[in-house]
Amino acid sequence: MIYYTAMKKIAVLMGGTSNERAVSLTSGRNVAEALASLGKYEVIPVVLDTDSLDALPDGVDAAYIALHGGWGENGGVQAALNARKIPYTGPGAESSRLAMDKIKTKLVLEMKGVPTARWTLASKGAPTCPLPLPAVVKPPRDGSSVGISKVTTPDEWPAALEAALAAQGGDGEVLVESFIPGREMTVGLIDGAPLPVLEIIAANGWYGYEEKYNSEATRYPFLADSADPADRALEARLKEVAVQAYRALGCRGVTRVDFRVDPDGNIFVLELNTSPGFTSHSLVPKAGMRTGLTFAEVCDRILAGAATDSVRA
Repeated sequence: MIYYTAMKKIAVLMGGTSNERAVSLTSGRNVAEALASLGKYEVIPVVLDTDSLDALPDGVDAAYIALHGGWGENGGVQAALNARKIPYTGPGAESSRLAMDKIKTKLVLEMKGVPTARWTLASKGAPTCPLPLPAVVKPPRDGSSVGISKVTTPDEWPAALEAALAAQGGDGEVLVESFIPGREMTVGLIDGAPLPVLEIIAANGWYGYEEKYNSEATRYPFLADSADPADRALEARLKEVAVQAYRALGCRGVTRVDFRVDPDGNIFVLELNTSPGFTSHSLVPKAGMRTGLTFAEVCDRILAGAATDSVRA
């Protein structure tokens, strides 16, 4: 990869054509405002309405990717920026493609010995869930919990399958995972260094789209604040596995690794998010600010790692 140090004119890319456009617009506006507040950049908010860089102005020194899902996170925009030799935040094109595909991610994690939940695939018309219940049904190439359902009884299966298929255009295969009972955790990483671990506690026990972005009842305590001494060791193990997953997929820059921890303390990686949100509910900025940085300084630290792939994707 090639790093750049003289960055003054910064394009913050947001919007896009994916199901996560609304979240991306919020993230992008927050990042643009934060970077501008530092007084050392010319910040240009760039709203993308197509899967192209047609809206990107000339003379940009770097791009801060605040796109979520689709072309903005599947390696498309990364490859386009590589072609223009414009450094950008987050992982490169190949790692982004890999992490965006939950099926390929599962295969790589298993190959590298990183623990992940039992899984299989299902297609349109599958009469029953192919795994013992409870199970989680996901579109394999989407984010922000779009199209994800938890199936606890057989009669919930058809609607869950339909929702996951609808999120990806109605066809193809969907990912079915064994539901891991216990706790949900997340670890953000910037340039390979893990941030403080956050636990996710949803009021109804399910962390879906509403709980992520609209609910004020969802709580995000830091594991380091737990009164249970065992949580200190758990935090260390979560950080260790997060780094393993990050390296397994060849990530750089900012990435978030999501986990489930079962009642026996076993850790399972759910997925990696290579363009995590920067909304008021988002977890990477929360964790970054826990280290003593401001929101704007978290964005600045991420921007400092902007790079292009050394080989065009």
